[in-house]
Amino acid sequence: MKNIIKAAKRTLIKNRRSKYTLPTNTKLYPAQWNWDSAFIALGYSNFNLNYSIKEIETLLSGQWNDGMIPHILFHKKNLNYTPNYKAWNCGEKISSSGITQPPILACVLRLIVERQKFSKKKIKRYYTHILKIKKYLEWFIRYRDPKKTGLISILHPWESGYDNSPLWDKSMSKIKIENNLSYKRKDNKIVNASQRPLAIDYDRYVTIKNHFKKMKYDPKKLYYKSKFNVIDVGFNSLFLKALKDLDFLLENIDKKSLSIKKYIHLNEKKLVKLFDSKKMTFKNKDLKNNFLTEIPSITNFFMLFSDLKNKSVNKSLIKGLKKYCKNEKYLFSSVSSKHKSFEEKRYWRGPVWINCNWIIYQGLKNKDKKFAEIIRKKTINLVEKKRFWEYYSCKSGLGMGTKNFSWSAALYLDFILNRS
Repeated sequence: MKNIIKAAKRTLIKNRRSKYTLPTNTKLYPAQWNWDSAFIALGYSNFNLNYSIKEIETLLSGQWNDGMIPHILFHKKNLNYTPNYKAWNCGEKISSSGITQPPILACVLRLIVERQKFSKKKIKRYYTHILKIKKYLEWFIRYRDPKKTGLISILHPWESGYDNSPLWDKSMSKIKIENNLSYKRKDNKIVNASQRPLAIDYDRYVTIKNHFKKMKYDPKKLYYKSKFNVIDVGFNSLFLKALKDLDFLLENIDKKSLSIKKYIHLNEKKLVKLFDSKKMTFKNKDLKNNFLTEIPSITNFFMLFSDLKNKSVNKSLIKGLKKYCKNEKYLFSSVSSKHKSFEEKRYWRGPVWINCNWIIYQGLKNKDKKFAEIIRKKTINLVEKKRFWEYYSCKSGLGMGTKNFSWSAALYLDFILNRS
């Protein structure tokens, strides 16, 4: 165990650049990713708080003037990624993508503050950081729910973080691929193509991206004109938890926000209405095409992380989660292995992801301690057995994607060194 803890720390250090950390030291992801950095910062906080805070500060430094924190920051002009900084052609202080990712940063900062037992005076040292996160979450409310429905939309599958999940299949099938589309993928040359999204997936991803670019990434237009507009329960769960953690942080710097508190109440109320009590899961809502989808994705159980004030829903979710993983050797497959869309090795269509396990564990630890501990131990055992891969087979535990993956190392450290 001690050797693996050292290896996890070493993995993060090797992947670290001067002020930020790459998702891996291979050529696959040569930039800073939004929710990767949040998980990485949490990992660092277990052994080097300075690196942790610097990771957060560097991510916040790429914030757009309107409040958005992009899903990728291109600190170096590297062309070994598709789409690269030239293809996006945006960013203000730093070249970036024109979309975002789950705002897990708020949750990570709260955990760091609580675990480090920061005094109120010390929390105030992070006054600027907290206000930047506030501006970020307010950006979602302003531009991803302009009709004030209480539910946040994502406008590209990449924004969810679970890019090629079957959750998007029906919505993506409606997208007409742009004529004369031109781009060169490198991901499926670095990693076995059987473990990456299909060509048609990328055609659609790039089509949506190009459409955004034509609109100059104007957030006022994108919500209404995007070719993809989905209310995803997993994303909204992470957003709801981020709002609750932001509320905690704001109170500690004497900056209480009534509007944030109101949106927490509204978001929670509207999310519960998407719950199917018979099937013990949630439904996503496609606003662009006006239909509901019900895919057995592990992300539906992210609602446990959001700490809903609804014991009945929480109880049903836990029951559903136990049923979901009943026949799996390794927890948790990103899509139920019983579902027709399941693919054991293809990215977000079946493999186990350590960040999903961490999110589920955090959501369960105060609701079902016994089950939470099973998840913690199984995740630790998987990583210790196979080391720090991007994702793993739920059948064999085979490590897939890219090796030396930062958030797998970071969250292993968090699992092994913390139970809070």
